[in-house]
Parts: sequence; structure tokens; C-alpha cells
Amino acid sequence: MHYLYIAPSTQPQHYRDLRERFTSMENGRAQFPFPYQPYTIQEQFMQALYSALDQGKVGIFESPTGTGKSLSLICGALSWLTDYEEKRRQEAAALLHDGEAVLSTSTAQSSTSSSSAEPDWITDFVQKKAERDLVSKLKEEESKRKKREERLEMIRNNVQLKYAMKRKSCEDEEAFKLLQLSKEEQTDAQGDQEDEELIIAEYESDDESKTRSRFCGAEDDSDDDLVEEHVTKIYYCSRTHSQLAQFVHEVQKSPFSKDISLVTLGSRQNLCVNEEVRRLGSIQRINDRCIEMQKNKHEKPHHEEGVKRKRGQAKSVCPYHKASALQQMRDDVLGTVHDIEQMLKLGRETHSCPYYATRLAVPPAQLVVLPYQMLLHEATRKAAGVQLKGQVVIIDEAHNLSDTLSCIHSAELNGAQLCRVHSQLTQYADRYKSRLKAKNLMYIKQILFVIEGLVRVLGGKVGQNPQSQTTQTGTEMLSINNFLFKAQIDNINLFKLQRYFEKSLISRKLGGFVEKYAGSGVSLHTPSSSNKENRRTEGLNRYLQTLQSNQSTLPVSSAGQQGSEAEKVLSASPMMQVEGFFMALTNSNTDGRVVVHRQGTLSESSVKFLLLNPAVHFAQVLKQCRAVIIAGGTMQPVSDFKQELLFSAGVGEERIIEFSCGHVIPPENILPLVLCSGPSGQELDFTFQNRDSPRMMDETGRILSNICNVVPGGVVCFFPSYEYSKRIVSHWEASGALTRLANKKKIFQEPKKANQVEQVLSEFSRCIQRCAVDAGGLSGALLFSVVGGKMSEGINFSDDLGRCVVMVGMPYPNIKSPELQEKMSYLDKHLIHSGGRSPGQALIENLCMKAVNQSIGRAIRHRGDYSSIVLCDRRYSRPATLSKLPAWIKDRTSTHTTFGPAFASLRKFFLEKKQKQV
Repeated sequence: MHYLYIAPSTQPQHYRDLRERFTSMENGRAQFPFPYQPYTIQEQFMQALYSALDQGKVGIFESPTGTGKSLSLICGALSWLTDYEEKRRQEAAALLHDGEAVLSTSTAQSSTSSSSAEPDWITDFVQKKAERDLVSKLKEEESKRKKREERLEMIRNNVQLKYAMKRKSCEDEEAFKLLQLSKEEQTDAQGDQEDEELIIAEYESDDESKTRSRFCGAEDDSDDDLVEEHVTKIYYCSRTHSQLAQFVHEVQKSPFSKDISLVTLGSRQNLCVNEEVRRLGSIQRINDRCIEMQKNKHEKPHHEEGVKRKRGQAKSVCPYHKASALQQMRDDVLGTVHDIEQMLKLGRETHSCPYYATRLAVPPAQLVVLPYQMLLHEATRKAAGVQLKGQVVIIDEAHNLSDTLSCIHSAELNGAQLCRVHSQLTQYADRYKSRLKAKNLMYIKQILFVIEGLVRVLGGKVGQNPQSQTTQTGTEMLSINNFLFKAQIDNINLFKLQRYFEKSLISRKLGGFVEKYAGSGVSLHTPSSSNKENRRTEGLNRYLQTLQSNQSTLPVSSAGQQGSEAEKVLSASPMMQVEGFFMALTNSNTDGRVVVHRQGTLSESSVKFLLLNPAVHFAQVLKQCRAVIIAGGTMQPVSDFKQELLFSAGVGEERIIEFSCGHVIPPENILPLVLCSGPSGQELDFTFQNRDSPRMMDETGRILSNICNVVPGGVVCFFPSYEYSKRIVSHWEASGALTRLANKKKIFQEPKKANQVEQVLSEFSRCIQRCAVDAGGLSGALLFSVVGGKMSEGINFSDDLGRCVVMVGMPYPNIKSPELQEKMSYLDKHLIHSGGRSPGQALIENLCMKAVNQSIGRAIRHRGDYSSIVLCDRRYSRPATLSKLPAWIKDRTSTHTTFGPAFASLRKFFLEKKQKQV
């Protein structure tokens, strides 16, 4: 927006009134639309949020689960967005009115002005031209804004939009590119007659691309209407799709549900409605099949007689990818708030693709809901059509934001993958060397050279079977530069290779080549298989177990079925993973390390890029966005979070706003206890040296037995690891303690497989409900869980499901891990020491307490809920450790050096609750 400055003395009264109105609005908002009377802390939350967005701040917002955080975010943020849009409309109208007024009076004023050294006619001409140009720009922007509003209004009234797609020679190609909205998913195929033309489509330089675009008529002005401008919007991110769906349901219940245009983004795996594609299972295979179907759709038909396809190579296209159906579904998505399940249902009913329809809906949407992995990774962000410049980003459930950024931008490859992709790429180049340009062959040779260097670092060679090659065992930590020197690839320009990957789409082409020729006698799997065909399947199942790309167990019902599954895995190309690792090596030398794991054989050995400075990638988000809100139920410790992620990204203290509120539950509804010793007087010290002693395990069993005597309903006990959980439960089985516990509450254990979690939780819930009805026998259920496991985050143990949460020990991470030691060393070197401890030591404590806070927060889920929290370890009594608990828990925590007083307060707590219910 271009602004015309008008001196205060010459401003019309209505413009001064408008300025005063919005100046007062910037100071905050007194009331917010809300579906019910908000709590005081919710009003404070929304006011702080509104102020942070209006001032363009980076906000750190902490609001415990059960305090209505989602609704507060929705109503506070959308209130600001509504006011902001209204403010822009009013300012544009006022500026346009005043610009025309100034323009009309400038002629009379210029005739009396002769102070300029230039002749009057020159001064007059320059002034009038500048004013006319400015007024024209204001009118043009106002016209665009009105068009966008009219278009959204038509969508809400279910009036289908009509687009004029006027193309000459490149109509189909350019229209398809507009629908893709993604560089990753654009095809460079020109509709050739053979599959191989798609596989070897040439890499073009920028000059070649510009020339082709010019001759394709890409500069046709009539196509400007097809590309929609992004309106001011809010990007809301959370960790899982279930959390996003819950947020969308809150939007549907909010006062903004009828007026807001919302779109939920997801992967093809989440949004595909083509059952043929969905059955493929893995994300990579679904993506590849979808892209292939789009290529098939835009190929030219075979008109020549005698041209026949080989058997089994008939091409299929996706029936859900049609331009008119996609536009209609986009309108439906924008007109009504839908979650992912509702969009899938809508896609099946309208026979259109939710994946592509949602990407078409991003530019005009006011609220975009997406997983934060999709927003935090630059390439994925571009592929989804997400533009951050001048927009607002809200990252919810952000307690693990730093770890998430590090994980997203790290990469790992094993020796088996490197040898397999080297073999596949070599055969690809050999087959098409006569048809590839010299530039293409040069880049392919460079990729092969780098892969050979990586294999050398692992102690192997690419020309042999990786499973039969032995390597030394050990772990080596290298800087990026030292790794490049060690692999002898420091003379390769990885930035140019990255550009080649992006422009040529070689990863997808190689995947198509592998899929096309799998099982045709062409060797595509291991280097050793190129000599004899019968060696291609020798030891296939044994070799398959070494591949990291296949984590699942193969079916064993028949040898034929197992071989078929093995063939599918081996026919896949790991080129995508190789591309990701190459890109990771383009990070700054100080921001990451390369970990070389040698495990005895080349196939099991691996190289891993470890990102040490997540702030370097988060800085891109912070720089582009108008405002960024980082929210969570537990954000403590905030000081270390700010230092590692915000200050390192160049954000000054003046731009950061912090907000933390208490819980809405009454103080008497929570009882946090720190136990320093057990019933027999045994000191509770679950350090690595002491926790395996029989006395410590027996004392833990006695504590749980006493707790189960007085706590009704469900008790959830968290152990620091799966290994320790298994060890202590086995000890209780041998000593009889487990039988005594089972006589009071039915025992459940957290499963290791994710697909079994729902079943265990359902049985746990049904058992507690039955015990509440049947007064005799068991008093409820006891669930053994693991900190950082499947039940420590995102699971609600509300009401009777979690009347007591027991934390056994402190879940410190493995300090002997080379990756963790390198991270600690990096922080000690680059961050400021504070509080008498190094940043590395603070990292260990913070990782532990973040995990604890997430686990103990599973119980209190709403205003009327009540629960007790028992922290079993004397180390919890240290002031520095207590300070890292959420404020609403820390202020009510009592420490007990002996078990008697703690047990008495626990029994009194539940006795009073029982009396109130009678």
C-alpha cells in the first residue's frame, strides 16, 4: 500500500477522526466475540494476543490445557484480523478521497508558488504527475481489494467462479502448472509419446526456461486473473492432524464460523480420495503415483498407426483431478469451515481431489491450518503454496519447537541406500546417455562421484555388495568441511547440485525409471546383481532387513508373498533421501555436524547430518512474517527457549512479548507432592547408579500400593524409559508386588506399537467405568506409561481416568549420546552462561523437565477436574528443578522428606472430594 502524506493542518476532519479511532484501537480491544462468558484469564490472553499481533511482535504464550487456549487464540487472532482488514479499507478510502482533494487543489496552489529554482512549468508538471500516479495506484489497489471481497462473497453464496483460460499453443501446460501450485510437483514433460521422454526430460538453464516461456505466450496479460493474490491471513500450526482437527472444531463453534474462510492443508496420504493410490501405503509411493497420473493426463494421444503399448503398461489418469471439479470444491472449502474428514467426504461426493483443491484455496483463505512441519521446512512450504511475507503465524503445542526444527532439517543415509541409488543412477545414465544433454550427464556424474565419496567414508566401495563388505565399528563426529575433505568431495559445488535437483526433478525421474523397469531383467537393486540375474534375488529377504527405508515386518504367510513385498521395497529409489542429505550439507559449517556410524558392515553403517543451530532456519519465518505467536500449555523454561531459538535468530528483546496465565481450576482441586523417601524410609534417588537396586524397586512398589489404596478411579504411572518399565515390572512379578497391585486395580501397560494404543486406552476407560458402578472388588485401573512415549503427549486422562499421576524418577536423556554431547558443546560455545551453569547443562535439565511437564499435564483437563501429582525423587525438591514446573503447579507443590505426612495429605484430599460428591 502506498501512502500519501498530508500535513495535519490540511487534513479533512473526517480523516483526523479516522486516525484517532485507529490510534485508540491499536492500544487494545476491550471486548472480544466469544461463544460464552470468557474467564478473566481468557480475556487477558486475548488482549495480550491482540496487542502482539497489532504491534508485529514475537509472542510466547503459555496457557495450561483446560483453560480454553484454542478458543482464546481463535477469538483473539480473528478479532485482530477483522479489525485490521476494516482499518485497511477505511484508510484506503480516506487516502483516496484526500489524494483526489489534494490533486484538485494543487493547480491553484502551484500558480502562486515560485520558490523553486526550476521554471514554474517544470515544477508544476512534476508535482502533478507524481500526484496523478499516486492516486492511480490507490485506485488500482482499492479496485483489487473490492474484486477479492466480491469474489469471496460469491463463493460464500455458492456461485461458481468462471475463469477465462485463453491459451494458444501452451494452454494445457500452463493451466496445469497453475493448478499444481508447487515447484516440486510441476512437470517438465511436453506430452511426448513415450514414457522414456518423461524419464529423461532435460534440465534447462534459466535462459532456456525464459526463452521457452516467451514463445509459449506466458506474458499474456489476460492470464493475470488466474493467479490470485494472497490476502492477509493467519497460519495456524500444530503437531498432529488430530490436534488440527480439534482446532477446526473449535473454529466451527466460535462466533467467526460463518464469516471466516478456512482451509486445512495436509499431505497426499491424508487427503487423497483415490482408493487405488491410497492402498499404496507409504507417503513416497503415494506421491510418486499421483505425480505419474498427472503426467499421464497431459500426454498427447497416440495417433500413429502401429504404435502400441507394451502389455501391462496402459496408462491411467486420476478421475478426481479435473479443473472444474477442483474449482468447485475450492469454493465449497472456502465457503464453509471443514476439517480433513469432512473434506474427504466432500471430495468423494463431488468426485474431486481435496489435496489439490485445498492448495488452490490457500491464496484467498483468511485462516490456513497446517502441520508445523509443513510450515517450518522451506521446500515443503513452497510446495504447499504457503507465502509468509507480511502474514501472521501461530505455532501451537510449541514446547518442542527447537527439537522439531532440528529433526526436520537433519538427514540420514545408510550404506545399503547409497549403493542401491548408485547402481540405479548408473544404469539410468547408461541407458539414456545418447539422449541426454552434456550438462545433464555432467551433473549425474557429479552426483555419482559424491555418492562414491560417502561410501568411502563408511569404509566401503560402490562396486560390491554392501552386505558382504565389512567396516570398522565406531562413531566419528565431523564438521561439514572436514567431512567434505574426508570424503574427497570438497571440489564439488553442492549448491549447483541442489539447483539441479530442483530444476531437473531427477529424484522423481529416477523413481519412474526404477518403477518402469523393475522385474524386467534390468538390474536395479544391488551392485552385485549386475553380473548375473540369478544373484539379483539371492538373499533378498536377509538383505531387506538391513534397509532403513522399510521399518515394518514383512508378512510370512508364504514365500511368494514375502518375495513380492521384498521386490516392492527394493524397486523403490532412495534418491529422495540422498537429495535431502546433499541439501543438508549446504548448511553453514558451524551450524551442523556429520555423524559417521560404522556398524561392522557397509549396509548397516550410516552417515547422519545433525543440525545444531535450529535458529538459522527459524529466522526465515521470523523475518518474513508480520508477527509470530509461539503458544503451548507448558513453555517453561522460557529464558532458555528465547536464548537458543529467538536471540540466535536475531530477534531483539524489544520485539518479544511473554504471557503466562494460571489455571482456571480452584487451588483445592490439585495436590502436587514431592516424595523424598518411601514408606520404609528408603531415600528415593532414581539416578542411573541406584534405580536398579532391589530396595529401590521394592520401595516404589510399596508407594504405588499405598497410593492405589486411597485414590479412586485411574492412576497413571510414568517411568523414565521402556527399558526401566520392563525391568521394574519383572522385579515386581518375581517379588509378588505386582499381584498385590492387581488385587486393588486392574493393570494395563503402554504398548510399543502405535496401532494398539487406542485399544489399550479404550479397555482402561471401560474398566474404570465398570469399577465406578460396581462398588465391590477393584477400585479402578493402573496404567504403566513411559515419559516421551505414546501416552505422554496428546492423551487426555480427564476426570476418573487420571485421579493421580505418579512420576517415577527424572527422565534425563542419555548424556553419553554423541549427538547430545555435540549439541551441549555447541551451546556452551555459542550461548551466554547464566545462573552458574553452562548452556549445555541447562539443556539436559530442560529436556528432562519439559518431558515431565508434558506427562503430569495429562490429568487436569477442565475447570471442574481434580487430581493429585506425585513426584517420586528427592531431586525434585531442589529449588532450580521446582522452578521449571508450570507456575500453576509449582505454587501448590509441597515437599515431604518422609512418607507419612505426604500420604496423610493424599488421603485427606480424596476424602474431601468424596464427601463433596455425596
